[in-house]
Amino acid sequence: MSRTVTEQTLADFAAAWNRHDIEALMSFMTDDCEFHAVAGPDMLGRSFIGREAVRAGFEAAWTAVPDAAWLDGVHMVSGDRGFSESTFCGTRAADGARIEARMVDIFTFRDGKIAVKNAFRKDRPPVTAG
Repeated sequence: MSRTVTEQTLADFAAAWNRHDIEALMSFMTDDCEFHAVAGPDMLGRSFIGREAVRAGFEAAWTAVPDAAWLDGVHMVSGDRGFSESTFCGTRAADGARIEARMVDIFTFRDGKIAVKNAFRKDRPPVTAG
């Protein structure tokens, strides 16, 4: 029986990100998954290909921003594609800078799971305490 990805699937995926729950996140991904991060040296940012690389890429997001949270999510699915829009918030471990910016993840689905997660985030300067 083939599962279908729904808006609820993406909401559950987002909730796993907010719990920093790597096991739950990986349960949503195909065996040959890809993750294209918001920043990196390549046209798609930095690409992580395959389960172990994607797992490391997801964990690296929490290492870089230990209090990372994705808030106010809006999720849409159309066939084998979908997106989640949210506000990314967190404090960078490297310099203590506070990030608050809207972002979008664009997904490709296969066999009821996420095959590709391609992340985009607004390039907003760090937010100062107000």
